[in-house]
Amino acid sequence: MKVVVDAMGGDYAPHEIVKGSVEAVKEFNTQLILVGDEQQVRHELDLIGPKAGHNIEIVHAEQVVSMDDLPSQIIRAKRNSSIHEGLRLVKQGDGASFYSAGNTGAVMAVAKMILKTLPGIDRPAIAAVMPTVKGHTVMCDVGANVDCKVENYIQFAIMASAYASIIMNKEKPTVGLMSVGEEDVKGNETTKMVFKQLSELSKQNVINFYGNVEGKDLFRGTSDVIVVDGFAGNVALKVSESAGWYISKMLKDEIRSSTLSKIGALFMIPALKRIKKKADHSSYGGAPLLGVNGVCIIGHGSSNSIAAKYSIKMAHELAVKNLNDQIEKTITASGSGIS
Repeated sequence: MKVVVDAMGGDYAPHEIVKGSVEAVKEFNTQLILVGDEQQVRHELDLIGPKAGHNIEIVHAEQVVSMDDLPSQIIRAKRNSSIHEGLRLVKQGDGASFYSAGNTGAVMAVAKMILKTLPGIDRPAIAAVMPTVKGHTVMCDVGANVDCKVENYIQFAIMASAYASIIMNKEKPTVGLMSVGEEDVKGNETTKMVFKQLSELSKQNVINFYGNVEGKDLFRGTSDVIVVDGFAGNVALKVSESAGWYISKMLKDEIRSSTLSKIGALFMIPALKRIKKKADHSSYGGAPLLGVNGVCIIGHGSSNSIAAKYSIKMAHELAVKNLNDQIEKTITASGSGIS
């Protein structure tokens, strides 16, 4: 199975994306198709070394999507972009999955246009893996849909549960619904309705519904999956990233504040490195766009070669493990539970 990579997507493309692609081939023995400006891509491969192009094909794309381009403009005016060309390769069956660290809105819009959505899915959603004290939690949605109906939440729960079962190797991961309190009477009218329907699906053994969770549960690992609308999910994601940066900066400032602190820090270096590794989003790869008819991984705009490498690994694994087949089966089984 070949992973199609948007070589031109991201703040540090094509250099970091091509570098990460080469590392993915070496470490995971993945076959890749790099899509982008052929001259630039070949130049980056040449800089890495004479054998850098092993197991890598290059498909030329005339246009590049910038981070500032509007999705509506991209669909009309940049139909030969690296995003378009890459997703067409997946649609045609030349690639099994697609990865881009480029313009998120553009990737979502073009993926929905070219790949279409899976049967029974109204809106695709982005699922992000968050570190917790127990391991990981999958939060969905984190930005694709800011206004959600009851059926959207239900579909998010089903898709994220299927995704979590693969990456966590759990048959029935627990699913929590983000609300303003643990009790089923808490929340707005929409989340109360969602609670009832998720409870019904849990009784039918379609999903394993835990109940309501709060913001404080995010890093506690209370549930394997957290279902949330894209507005609140994106805010939670960005706050989490900011909190990590804040804690890191405060630790550095305190360590540098005195000689005694610097000496004490020497003994803490191994522990601090382990914490940094667990919290580093680069090692988790990108976030899958769940619900489109094909595996599509969206990376952070600031992705470096490490993030690109692990995103490619994720794209390959989700294709091999037939993520979309699992989603379709669960959607079909839940048909009587969605109203």
